[in-house]
Amino acid sequence: MARLSRTRPRPADRPRGERGTHDPPAKEGDLVSTDAKSAVARISPGTLKELGAPAFAMSRIAGKVTGTKPPAIFTTLGRAKGLYWGWLHFAARLMPFGSLPRRESELVILRVANRRGSAYEWAHHRRLGVRVGVTAADIDALQQNSSPHWNEREAVLIDSADTLLAERDLDDAQWSRLRATLTERECVEFLLLVGHYDMLATTLHTLRISPDPKA
Repeated sequence: MARLSRTRPRPADRPRGERGTHDPPAKEGDLVSTDAKSAVARISPGTLKELGAPAFAMSRIAGKVTGTKPPAIFTTLGRAKGLYWGWLHFAARLMPFGSLPRRESELVILRVANRRGSAYEWAHHRRLGVRVGVTAADIDALQQNSSPHWNEREAVLIDSADTLLAERDLDDAQWSRLRATLTERECVEFLLLVGHYDMLATTLHTLRISPDPKA
């Protein structure tokens, strides 16, 4: 499939051994982990006093859902107070209250996590995905560059997500495939879903937020 040409740094322009932001996984089946478990968080999780009672309570509820301690994404971003609540409302409108089926949303999020090497997103949404029908076979297929596992609709979503992450665009042919698969509202939601979790992967990595331990 033809894709739009983009001016991007050549491998020689980067220090030897350094992976580019948009490079795919090193090999099929591997999650490229950039969120090292041993990394020290650059902003420590907030306490009850620092977060305020509502945000602190929200983090504890979220931990019960995921079976972990209060998720660090909430206890860290919660330090931003008003911005945190605005982000949480936006994120919730995409997932779990979006128009795409929950299983499909989780597949897209997990694909972004894999492509961006976000160990936090990967672990967090594997736990959530199991609750909405994401299977072990799905998880295996998500870690492959291509797989016959997906049905036609799922294949369009996965391929479109890959292209958006690599090119920041869809060419006319790929857009036509996506538009034939999703409604107008779902197309807008899909684009925002991919972009949102791409942004979160960058934020999580830069803040050195490690995957949440089990409760």
